[in-house]
Amino acid sequence: MGWKLSAEAGASEPQWADRLWRGNQPAGSPVVSEEQLDLLSTLDLRQEMPPPRVSKNFLNLLLQVLSVLLSLVGDVLVIVYREVCSIRFLLTAVSLLSLFLAALWWGLLYLVPPLENEPKEMLTLSEYHERVRSQGQQLQQLQAELDKLHKEVSSVRAANSERVAKIVFQRLNEDFVRKPDYALSSVGASIDLEKTSHDYEDANTAYFWNRFSFWNYARPPTVILEPDVFPGNCWAFEGDQGQVVIRLPGRVQLSDITLQHPPPSVAHTGGANSAPRDFAVYGLQLDETEVFLGKFTFDVEKSEIQTFHLQNDPPTAFPKVKIQILSNWGHPRFTCLYRVRAHGMRTSEGAGDSATGEPH
Repeated sequence: MGWKLSAEAGASEPQWADRLWRGNQPAGSPVVSEEQLDLLSTLDLRQEMPPPRVSKNFLNLLLQVLSVLLSLVGDVLVIVYREVCSIRFLLTAVSLLSLFLAALWWGLLYLVPPLENEPKEMLTLSEYHERVRSQGQQLQQLQAELDKLHKEVSSVRAANSERVAKIVFQRLNEDFVRKPDYALSSVGASIDLEKTSHDYEDANTAYFWNRFSFWNYARPPTVILEPDVFPGNCWAFEGDQGQVVIRLPGRVQLSDITLQHPPPSVAHTGGANSAPRDFAVYGLQLDETEVFLGKFTFDVEKSEIQTFHLQNDPPTAFPKVKIQILSNWGHPRFTCLYRVRAHGMRTSEGAGDSATGEPH
């Protein structure tokens, strides 16, 4: 529509321009013809015509094509750059690895000292087997020496253990006295129960089954003739006074009496107040005549094995010996007697009471 208006204006413009030009033209100027005026108006119309417009769809299509081309070019450039970088990295890595291997080879050749005992030639299979066999024999010899040393060490340890145990239990061993014991059940000694005090019975703690012999926990007086001396394995009689008569295996010229009682340190009651204190020894002849052989005191503060020399002079042989306990170390209910040993010389069966006899 705007183009039509401009065309109409262009059609009426020559008339208006002609009048204006003629009215303004001074007197005496040359006259311009109408053809010249038409030519001028045509030139003015050509100058005022707008340039032709390009379609928007075409511009959009052009821009899309350009953007696709640019993206393709960018992708190609990125791929090329990556390939170049990867190749450069590989070249660099290969170069560094080559340098490292070269340095390592040079160090192995020049820095590491050569082996002094390096074999100059390869061993044959038989030589290799021979060397393995010799080394195996050496290992066996070393193992045998180690076993021998282990046995020696074990024997030394065992010997030391036995020595220590012997020292610890030496006082509880019958050989500590170093004298023959004739009051030992294994050699024929026994207890004369008719002349021995009764066993202690605790009515407060005894149960009805203790009255059966095979369930009675009280130890008989024969326990004093056994070498097993440990806390509780003793003969107990009521009160602080009592006696025991021992039948000897034959007629014995009594010289010493040994009493044994565990020390207070191992007693379960924390003391040894049930141990005998004062006691007397008598030798009984065949007619039951008693011969006084001495009065002694067993001191619990001293050794647990104490030997007392008898007053049997001139020496007389007796078939029995009587131990009479006169007091204990303070226990109000009973006295415990663990072991009694009788020492001397045994005489022949037909010899008299004053026979000398020979040691047994």
